[in-house]
Parts: sequence; C-alpha cells; structure tokens
Amino acid sequence: MSGFGFLKYFIPQDRKFFPLFDKAASNVHEGGKAIYALVTCQTPEERVHYLRLIEKIEHMGDEITHEIFKELGSNFITPFDREDIHRLVTAIDDIIDYIHGSSKRIELYKLTEFDSDIIKLAELIQQTTDELRRAVLELKNMKKMRDITASLVRINSIENHADDIFDHAVAGLFEKETNAVRIIMVKEILQGLETATDKCEDAANVIESIMIKMA
Repeated sequence: MSGFGFLKYFIPQDRKFFPLFDKAASNVHEGGKAIYALVTCQTPEERVHYLRLIEKIEHMGDEITHEIFKELGSNFITPFDREDIHRLVTAIDDIIDYIHGSSKRIELYKLTEFDSDIIKLAELIQQTTDELRRAVLELKNMKKMRDITASLVRINSIENHADDIFDHAVAGLFEKETNAVRIIMVKEILQGLETATDKCEDAANVIESIMIKMA
C-alpha cells in the first residue's frame, strides 16, 4: 500500500483543511454565478450590485487561500500531498482572479450590452465552477469516486466548449466589428472569461492527480 493509500483512512478525521477546501470551492461557484448574473442583468443598479459582489468574492477567495497556506505552514500532517494542495488552491484562486478581472474590465470600459458569446462563456463558468464545487466537496471521504470523475469529465468538456466559443467569437469580432477600440475591449473580456474555464480545468487535473495517488 502506498503512503497516500494508507493516509486515506485518516482523511475523515481532518478538521482543518477540508472545511477550507469546501469554503474555497463554494466561494468560487458564487463567483461563477455572479459573473453570469452581471452579463445578463437588466438595470444599472443590478450591474453595480454584481460588480461589488464579485469584488467581495475575490477578497474572500484571497482570505481563504491565505488561511489554507497558513495551515500548510503550521501542520505536519496534511490530508494529501502538500504540492497538490498548493496547486489546487492556487488554481481555484486563479479562477476567481480571472472572473474579477473580467468584471473590472466591464466596469472600466463601461460596457452595458453583451453579445451572446460573452453571455455563453459566463454561463459556462457558472457550470464549470458548480462541477468543481461538487468534486471538491467529495474529496473529504473519496466514497463517491464515480461522482467526482463524472464532474471532472464535465469540466473538461465545458472547457473544450469554451475554447470553441472563444475562437469563434474572436474570429467574428475581427470580421464584423469596425471599431478598433471595441475590438480590444471585447477581446480582453472574452480572453479573461475563457481563461477562467482553463483554470477550472487546471483544478480538475489536480483533483484527478489526488485521486490517483489516493487509490
């Protein structure tokens, strides 16, 4: 039996890391829901609300990440490989950062109307962060390996779909848009949203690595 295979029997006893992992995963899903709400809301008041909400979620993500890293530095025993914990938490934090970066550009550029590609990418972020949340919540006991695997597969599929939407959107932007400034603004937002889905896939890859080591 590998060292990690032996340690899996002690995972349910962890009272420090898993609550923080759950908190981080739930927080990033709140970010996914908020960015979708931002690009689909109808009033200026709603827009301001979701812009400020995403800022709060990003700050919360930073606090959770700092707390997990603090626990890493002060605890000898961890539920799984320290490097994997660091990679997972960093990927989750990156997702929120790109969501926040996209919302900041929306605010700075004073954009109030969004084409279907931006809305679709935001919807995919909402979906993929939900799948990531589901997978992370099950890490504490590893009893639902098939459910975790199914979520990881869906994350990969969503990320591939996001790549296709981004490529199509950028091609259409250069083909149809005549305003060079708007091309730059919209492309930056599209890039930020698509990168958020990439980071979700990065987190999924870390979870897959953890599952293999714990098997």
